[in-house]
Amino acid sequence: MSHVDGNALAGPFADLFAFDLTAASARCIGCGAVAALATAMVYNGAAGTVIRCGSCDGVLATIVQAPDRTFFGFSGISAIEVRR
Repeated sequence: MSHVDGNALAGPFADLFAFDLTAASARCIGCGAVAALATAMVYNGAAGTVIRCGSCDGVLATIVQAPDRTFFGFSGISAIEVRR
């Protein structure tokens, strides 16, 4: 399965956050790497979206969209930094 970069997250995240989360930096729980979410590897499939670390390929987050709600899981991110 091929992937696109983390800029693909701008649409789903815009529904929840009032700022562009793809510009935020996230720390991977697996390897400790800190990078902008826009540089993450994003895999879109029938079951939802999986965001993986560009350094270690660990799962950073998942997004599942249903007709009336969106589920976000940030199980692989220890911190998100948003600059103001």
